[in-house]
Amino acid sequence: MENGGRPVYEDTTSPAEQPPRKGRRSCGCTAARLGVPRLLLKASQLGLSFLAFVLEEVLEVCTSCGGLYFFEFVSCSAFLLCIPILAMYCTSLYERVGKQQVKQLDFWIVTIVGLLFLLASIVFSATKDGTPVEIAAIVFGFFASFAFIADTVVMLLDRCRARNETPQENPVRLPSEAEHQPLNNQPA
Repeated sequence: MENGGRPVYEDTTSPAEQPPRKGRRSCGCTAARLGVPRLLLKASQLGLSFLAFVLEEVLEVCTSCGGLYFFEFVSCSAFLLCIPILAMYCTSLYERVGKQQVKQLDFWIVTIVGLLFLLASIVFSATKDGTPVEIAAIVFGFFASFAFIADTVVMLLDRCRARNETPQENPVRLPSEAEHQPLNNQPA
């Protein structure tokens, strides 16, 4: 279907130009979605919960182990839940899952883990034997719980700031005069 030696659909079927990539990204990983302060907060959550978990794992003896087992469960869960959240923010999963879903999931995980970590640290400190390793695990547990709670506060402040920046719609909408006029100046 040529017209004068030129394809008919040439202008409409040319491939779209791809925008140039900014900088080199290895494996699609980027920290731009979190920003440096939140990325450091997430990294501290990961590191502190890991240290608390490792320190309670090296304990050899416990007399009242209920608090230790609860602390072990919460610190391990916190560490393991930090990894996929960080992976979602730093990879293309962020777009696939959806910005709002990732933020909502992150908010609820961080809030619940922060409160449970605080509770587990309090229970473990009440049932400890007093060894230096236990005290170190408890200290890292409190630091981790404060990092999770600080992240919750930051997310709440971001939500409030976003709510204040969006303009409020007029809830009462009065019809304009043009809406009562017939189309094309034809009688109704």
